[in-house]
Amino acid sequence: MFWGFLISLNLLLAGFFIWRLQTDNQQAFLPGKATHGHHQIELACEACHIPFEGVPQQACIDCHAKELEIANDSHAESVFTDPRSLAELELLNARLCVSCHVEHHPEMVTTMGVTVPDDHCFHCHFDIAEQRPTHTEMDFNTCAAAGCHNYHDNRALYEDFLLQHSDEPGLLATPLVAERDEPEAVGPLLSSREHDAPTDREVDPALLAEWAGTVHARAGVNCSNCHVGESPGARWSDSLTHKACESCHENEVSGFLAGKHGMRLASGLSPMSPSLARLPMDSEAAQRELGCTSCHGAHEFDTAQAAVDSCLGCHTDTHSNSYKDSLHFELWQAEASGLGAPGSGVSCATCHLPRETHKKSDDKRVLVQHNQNMNLQPNEKMIRGVCMKCHGLPFSIDALADPVLIEQNFKGQPSRHVESVDMAVQRAVEDLRRKKK
Repeated sequence: MFWGFLISLNLLLAGFFIWRLQTDNQQAFLPGKATHGHHQIELACEACHIPFEGVPQQACIDCHAKELEIANDSHAESVFTDPRSLAELELLNARLCVSCHVEHHPEMVTTMGVTVPDDHCFHCHFDIAEQRPTHTEMDFNTCAAAGCHNYHDNRALYEDFLLQHSDEPGLLATPLVAERDEPEAVGPLLSSREHDAPTDREVDPALLAEWAGTVHARAGVNCSNCHVGESPGARWSDSLTHKACESCHENEVSGFLAGKHGMRLASGLSPMSPSLARLPMDSEAAQRELGCTSCHGAHEFDTAQAAVDSCLGCHTDTHSNSYKDSLHFELWQAEASGLGAPGSGVSCATCHLPRETHKKSDDKRVLVQHNQNMNLQPNEKMIRGVCMKCHGLPFSIDALADPVLIEQNFKGQPSRHVESVDMAVQRAVEDLRRKKK
């Protein structure tokens, strides 16, 4: 009787877990919380894992290779293929992402999802003071201090770049961002009377009026272009996803799927919603599902709305709540009212979804980068593509190194000074002096 009960219980438990493995909810199998970078997709186990084998390096590369290439990765795998690096590899196998980024062990996680001790730089760069006297007596864990060094992305922190921009003022003479380009027209200008919605459907005149006033109507994009699409045999659909936008906005959708707002969709999960976020969010927005139209609207496609109000409709952290008390918001209002020059306003999107120039052959277009991860952490990634459109490099480094100023949404001046630029200038002067001897 007792053994029969145990066998039945084991069979029941085995059946339960086999069933759970076939469902979308894999929560029961998580060995621990994922980091802030991956928590959204922690239930898409096979996005990273090979069943019963582990995490292959290629799983990391598939998502992060493009970003690392753009960043000119300071510690790319090629750095460690040199035989002279063998001693360092014995200390830390830096060729593998999981050597420094271990998931499901929250007790190990430090800043930026790193799971190695803060002194890991020291083990390879212990003699740095011999090459850089300015680094003498610095603590072993200060390498990655704000404005100094990053492990992967140092585009704004390389010594030559610091020297090149060392004498820039806090505010540039023409603080403007580029105006984005519109997609090419697919047809002639359309009016609300020229819509091609099916005749058996009742269409709200207000929606038609919204559509007729947009760049879509001006570019000849009719109802069927989005609600039917171009696939053979496609039928009208009232409910649209990012795939309807992708045919014209491929770059934007690609960035969206790689970023915080769309990465769940890219992994085959349900859309992201504020209820799943780890940042403070508006409780009234908790059950919203994030897609293109949740920020841009379904028919009005209001980019100004998407640039500020859509963000603040969900985000309620101190930085976001402080935006409307900042000089950036004053500039945004001035541009919106016509008092400021085009490109002089600073919205949430100006910094977090910045405009980028894309060149292909002789064609040049300014598009919005919808992947926040490209400049989110470490925040020095934001310097070249965002801050330096309006500010000099020394000011930008100081501002991003001041956590209080960041929380206040940059209302005021930096309260601390990072000596990176000073050190670069000092070394250049000393090198010049030695050459003259």
